[in-house]
Amino acid sequence: MDKSQTIKTEVEALLGKMINKFEVEVTEEEGVYQVIVKADEEASTVIGRHGETIRAIQKILEVIFYKSFGEATNILVNVNDYREKQKERLESMASDYASRAVSSQEPVEIRGLSSYERKLIHEYVTKNHPDLTSESTGEGKDRRLVISVKK
Repeated sequence: MDKSQTIKTEVEALLGKMINKFEVEVTEEEGVYQVIVKADEEASTVIGRHGETIRAIQKILEVIFYKSFGEATNILVNVNDYREKQKERLESMASDYASRAVSSQEPVEIRGLSSYERKLIHEYVTKNHPDLTSESTGEGKDRRLVISVKK
C-alpha cells in the first residue's frame, strides 16, 4: 500500500470515531500530504473552536505516520475548505495590522496565533508590503508576531 492510501485509511479510521458522514481525499504537493475532508453538518466537530481540533488531529496523524513510516510526514488537514477561509481571514487581519504599523510608524504585535497562522501572515506581509517586516518573538504560549516598518 502506498503512502497516500495508508494516510487515507488511517484518516478514515480516525474520523469514523468522530463523525458519521464524510469523504476523504489525499493528494501530495511538494512533500506535503493534503488531507481534504468533506463533511456535512458535523464538520464543526472536526474543525473545533478556532481550529483547535483540526490542529490536534493533524498532530496526532503526524505521530501515527511517523511511527508507521519511520520518518516525519508533513500533513495538512483541511475540512470543508476551512484552510482557505482561514487564510482569507488572516490576510484581512494582516492587512489591518499592516495599516496600523504604517500609520503609527510603531511595531504592532499580534498574539494568540498558531505557527501555521504566523507563517501565513509572514508570507502575506512579505508579498504585499515591501515597506514592512514581520518576525516572531517570544517562546511557547507567549510567542507573538510583530509587524514593523523597515528601517
